[in-house]
This record gives sequence, C-alpha cells and structure tokens, in this order.
Amino acid sequence: MYLSLNGVPIGGSLTWPEFAQLASKTGYLGVDVRLEDAMKAGVDATRRMLADLKLRPAFVNLPVEFRKDDAAFRAGLAKLEEAAPFAAAIGCPRMMTYIMPSSDTPKDELRRIYKQRFTECANILARSHCRLGLEFLGPLHLRRMFKYEFIWKMPDMLEFAKECGSNVGLTLDAWHWYHAGGTVNDILAAGAERIVVVHFDDSPELPPDQIRDNERLLPGKGVIDLVAFLHALDKIGYRDSLSIEVFSKQLKQMPPEESARLCLEAGRAVFRKAGIEES
Repeated sequence: MYLSLNGVPIGGSLTWPEFAQLASKTGYLGVDVRLEDAMKAGVDATRRMLADLKLRPAFVNLPVEFRKDDAAFRAGLAKLEEAAPFAAAIGCPRMMTYIMPSSDTPKDELRRIYKQRFTECANILARSHCRLGLEFLGPLHLRRMFKYEFIWKMPDMLEFAKECGSNVGLTLDAWHWYHAGGTVNDILAAGAERIVVVHFDDSPELPPDQIRDNERLLPGKGVIDLVAFLHALDKIGYRDSLSIEVFSKQLKQMPPEESARLCLEAGRAVFRKAGIEES
C-alpha cells in the first residue's frame, strides 16, 4: 500500500504536470491522475512523466455523467471508450465515481437506472481490463438532502456493485466507512478484488447531525480507527493507493507544498502506528 496525492486539499491552482511534480517533490509514491489533462498529453508523454517522477498512477475519475438524462449518459460512454484503454496504457486500470445517498427519484427506480448504466460502463471497462469503484457516502446530512434515501452502507453498495459486473467494486473512503457505521468485517468481506480505490482521512467527534462532508481532518487527527482500517486492508491483500482526500478550508488556503507535506506526514504517521510500511 502507498499514499497518493489528492487534489482536494491542494486546491485547483496547479496544472496537471505541476500537480504531479508536487507529489514527487514532497515524497509521495503515487498521484491521482487528472484524466482529461493526461489524455491531452497522450499515453507516451504521461507514462514518461510518471516514470521520470517515480510516481504510480492511483486512479482516474469515471468520465461518464450517469446522474442526468440518457443523452448525457450516452455522450459519456463515448468518452469512456477512449478513456478506458488510455487508463490501462498508463498503468492505471482503476476508475471511480461516487453515488449520492439520497435522490428525488424513488430508490427502486434509481437502482434500476443505475444498474443498467453501470453495467454498460463495466462492459466497456472490461475490454481494457479496468475496474470501477463505486463510492458510498455516509454522513446524515447527505442522506437527508433529497426526498428518497438511496444506498449508503458499505455492504449494500457492495451488493449493488456485484450486480453491475465482475469488475465493479467499491471506492472505500475511511470517512464514509465510519459515518455509514462500517466495520472491519465489512472490509474483510469485500476482499481486495472488490476494493478498487481507497481514500484516507479522519473525522472530528461530533453528533451525526453536525457532521459536514466538507469538514474533515488529517489522518490520525480524529476519531476513526485508522489503524484497524489499515490492518483490515493489509489482511485482505490490498496493495494499491490510499489517496489522502481531506476536505479542509485551512489546507486549501495553505501553499500547495505545505498542504501536500502535512497530508503525507499525517498519513505516514498512521502507517507507522499500524506497523505497516509503504511499498
């Protein structure tokens, strides 16, 4: 397992090459890939840059708009036909997206629509031997945002992912795992074959109705048992990235290098506490 630089705590002021260079300069072993910018640069240039910087590509975001009408979804599928072989060619056969835990569409109807759409995505990805991670979101305020509650627990999202394809699994975010009542056994039950992407962060100790998704803490600075989280990932043989996705106004206001270093130092401190070495 290794830590990857995520764009959320850094802000959006850096270009894709500058972002990758920052990851390398500050000591990260991995970097989250900005798909559109990387595709503009091309396979050869992207592979060369990552090799020169000694970085592993962590994941790319699914370039498909599945939340809107069918026309928008079909347009996204066309992008995916190009993006999947690109991701595979740069050594990053992992894509992810998140699914809101509430909607204005009744749950059964939305599940049917999403299953059909993600199955189509999975079929395209499979041709390039790519996997898709679906992220469940746990905080109460997101579950109450719209009229109908949707999938928000880890076991339920895992069941749904399996219905969508053999190459579909989870994006496991420690923050959402905790706020959805996730357990170590949930991670063990999923196994490495169904955990595609991992996000690493922490939470303040607040009542559920006071938790806000954009107010997170650095790993090891909150109440999530991240040592148990890491041990579970290690036990199932997860060997890919942990992207430090800390939503924080304070981090965004810092110079990018300072924010990146703080995230890496916090993540590595938790690794040491767990007795796990980056590799």
